[in-house]
This record gives sequence, structure tokens and C-alpha cells, in this order.
Amino acid sequence: MDLITPGSGLIFWQLFGFLGLLFILIKFAWKPMLAALDERESSIENALKAAETARNEMANLKAENEKLLAEARLERDTILKKAHDASAKMIEEAKAEAVKTGAQMIENAKAVIETEKKAALADVKTQVATLTLEVTEKLLRKNLSEDKAQKELVDEFIKDLKLN
Repeated sequence: MDLITPGSGLIFWQLFGFLGLLFILIKFAWKPMLAALDERESSIENALKAAETARNEMANLKAENEKLLAEARLERDTILKKAHDASAKMIEEAKAEAVKTGAQMIENAKAVIETEKKAALADVKTQVATLTLEVTEKLLRKNLSEDKAQKELVDEFIKDLKLN
């Protein structure tokens, strides 16, 4: 049984060594270990706070990005609407100008046609008058070559004058 149970001297020296080692550890190693643990705890805590702050900043940035994106979309829609309105206005103005120009061209053409018509009528009247005078002259020369025919014509003219 000696092998199973230690002797009292061995227990004493083991207890003395353990207490000495415990004293040395408490005196020299305990404070640095606690300081290292405290430092580690504070660094972990700071890292968690920094992560939380970063998460909040990311959420804020995401919200701000969404807001900026929404504003950009709204501005894009506004610009597109203005561009569409401007193009529609330009098209309408071009159509109105084309209609106005077409109407002006039609009026000018009508005026030219009317002028040409009047000139043609005046020319026809002149030609008719000339032809009438020539025919009349030929007829009068032929018919009035006799004195009797001349007297009858003068009498007829006098009758017409009295009636008018």
C-alpha cells in the first residue's frame, strides 16, 4: 500500500512547491495575465463597437444611396419629359410653319395665276378688238364702196343714236 498512498513528507513538499509556485505566479504573472485578458476583452469590445458602427454607417450609406438613386431617377424622368415636350413642341412648330408656308405658296400661286389670267384676257381682248377692227374695216370697205350703201349705214347709225 505504500505504493498507492504517498508519504506525508512528499505531500508536504508538493504542497510547499505548489504554494511557492502559486505565490510566484500571483506575484509576477497574475497581473500581466489579467491585464492581457482585460486588454483582449477591451479590444474585442472595441472591435464589436467598430463593427456595429460600420454596420450603421453602411445602413446609412445604403439609405443615402437609395435616396440619391431615387432622386436621380426622378431627375432623369423630369429631363426625359422635358425633352419629349420640347421635341413635341418643335414638331408642332415645324408643322405650323410648313402649313403657313404652304398656304403662302398657294396664295402666291393664286396671285400669279390671277395676274396671268388677267394678262391673257387683256391679250385676248386686244386680239379680238384688233381682229374685229380688221374684219369691220374689210367689211366696210367692201360694203361701203358704193354711195348708196354708205348713206344707208349713216342713216342706220343716226337711228341707233336717237334710240340710245
